[in-house]
Amino acid sequence: MPKKSLKAKRKNITAKNLLAGASLAGTLLLSSGSENIKALPDKPPELRLPSGLVTKKELNQILVKALGRTLPSTPRVLTETEETALTAAVFRTLGIKARVELNGNRLNHQLGLMGLEQHLKRYPGDTIQGRNFPEVGLAPNKAAWGYFANSQARLASLDIAREKYYLAVQTLYLPDWNSRLKELRDWYKYRKVLVINPQTGAAVVAVIADAGPAKWTGKQFGGSPAVMSDLGFYPKRTVGKTLVLFVDDPNNQIPLGPVDYPLTAKAT
Repeated sequence: MPKKSLKAKRKNITAKNLLAGASLAGTLLLSSGSENIKALPDKPPELRLPSGLVTKKELNQILVKALGRTLPSTPRVLTETEETALTAAVFRTLGIKARVELNGNRLNHQLGLMGLEQHLKRYPGDTIQGRNFPEVGLAPNKAAWGYFANSQARLASLDIAREKYYLAVQTLYLPDWNSRLKELRDWYKYRKVLVINPQTGAAVVAVIADAGPAKWTGKQFGGSPAVMSDLGFYPKRTVGKTLVLFVDDPNNQIPLGPVDYPLTAKAT
């Protein structure tokens, strides 16, 4: 085989199997029935993690322990030391580069309460028909950044995914929101975020697509029905403690939805 063809083939294989900047994610062997895992000496999951020989359940448990050592018990602004430890723990376990601050921007909260949000109208005239969790209802008005598509005919798979896995964040309370309105509106529109349930290690990649909730609600974030369900809250609960971080994914390689193991480089 010519060197050029071989090089192209290798490059293609790498793109399909490795998450940029996180080779660990492409080597995780996370089937609970893996013979490789069964054949290992009796080592704790933390010692098997560097080799990728852990189950999904074990990986979640590792993340929960790491977050428990890092996060405060109640929502507050994190210290610089906590931020560094937090991002390192997420990358070490999930293989995702998640940031408290990205491009000089940061939310007022990273750890807070997330409440259940209604479905959003994806295009003018959209209805609740065909949605999961229809009992949650459809928001009466369009989202903070408008419709996801101009019409049903123009609704793309990415639009559907963005509405399915969306977050509402309190952009209106950012200290520089009014003075940098146009710039920040563009930056936050469909900004990719990682949402983690620190009690279980369940994680979801979503986008920011709406503003809120109001301060008087006592909640810092709002999650779509799919996000709240995948985090393990809904339908048992409509509120839960979550961690929200920006995803550093300039090449759009990380797909929206629950974080699967191993991660793939195919974006939604």
